[in-house]
Amino acid sequence: MELIQTLPPRILAVDDEPTNLKVLKNVLQDHYRLSFAKNGEDALSLIKKERPNLILLDVMMPGMTGFEVCKRLKQDPETDDIPVIFVTALQGEVDETTGFEVGGVDYILKPISPSIVKARVKTHLSMVKAEKLKKTHVELIQRLGRAAEYKDNETGMHVLRMSRYSYVIAKAAGLADEEAYDLLQAAPMHDIGKIGIPDDILLKPSKLTAEEYAHMQRHTHIGAEILGDSESGLIQLAHTVAMTHHEKWDGSGYPNGLKGENIPLAGRIVAIADVFDALTSKRPYKEAWTVEKTLNVIKKDSGTHFDPNLVELLEANLDEILRIKEELSDENVTGAHYQTLW
Repeated sequence: MELIQTLPPRILAVDDEPTNLKVLKNVLQDHYRLSFAKNGEDALSLIKKERPNLILLDVMMPGMTGFEVCKRLKQDPETDDIPVIFVTALQGEVDETTGFEVGGVDYILKPISPSIVKARVKTHLSMVKAEKLKKTHVELIQRLGRAAEYKDNETGMHVLRMSRYSYVIAKAAGLADEEAYDLLQAAPMHDIGKIGIPDDILLKPSKLTAEEYAHMQRHTHIGAEILGDSESGLIQLAHTVAMTHHEKWDGSGYPNGLKGENIPLAGRIVAIADVFDALTSKRPYKEAWTVEKTLNVIKKDSGTHFDPNLVELLEANLDEILRIKEELSDENVTGAHYQTLW
């Protein structure tokens, strides 16, 4: 008995010729749930009631063409992620180019080949599944990051702000869009190891003893253990961040005393983003520092705690960072709004 029953993917076939719909039904009915529409208007109406996982869409139909239907779908945030495969007799290069320009993911020519239809449908549904799996990984990382911050008398907004700061600094440092975005998603896990630190140490209102501080430093190793041995590139990056965001440029940090560029760039970026937000935010044990005071401290620690180049990039991009800080302040964002911000 399955704990979760998974229904076969739903495919919507749209064609004004009943014969063509019948052919697609015979090809696909053994493996998928099927819906059918004979024109663009009916298709758009049906999509609202029965959201398909993929659409097989004719181009030349009376009234609204397939290109117009696809364009409408891609303009709607509720349907823009549904893959559309055009199934058409049009063979011109201009027509195919138009299909891709309006958002189609593939092109199948009529008369159809059953094996080609099955292969293309399977391929694009697999890509959708892979994308959903990545989104699930990202969501789990975000939620675990919030859990660590709540245990540490932080708010969930801290991880969101410092992650956005990390993205801005990463882009300024020359990372590609995808790399910077991955860091934004991995940064919330920087302190996940604090889950394993006893509350009497983690929440102590006074200065830690040397023994307590040594125990606190173990959160980097705990975080690395939680995130270790994953095949996911995103979780591997989170592992690096968790392990290295307390290393210092001059080698005086922990846990491994790494120095200079031997500290992974991701760890160096998260370190400065984390400290900037921590100092400029109110906590139960401190008032928020001014931006000026915070910048003075960070610049003083340039070349000792922080990568000097990243200190310059932080200051150069301060307007954008302060915009994020204001937008994502604890006072401006409610819990219900939080999930829409990632």
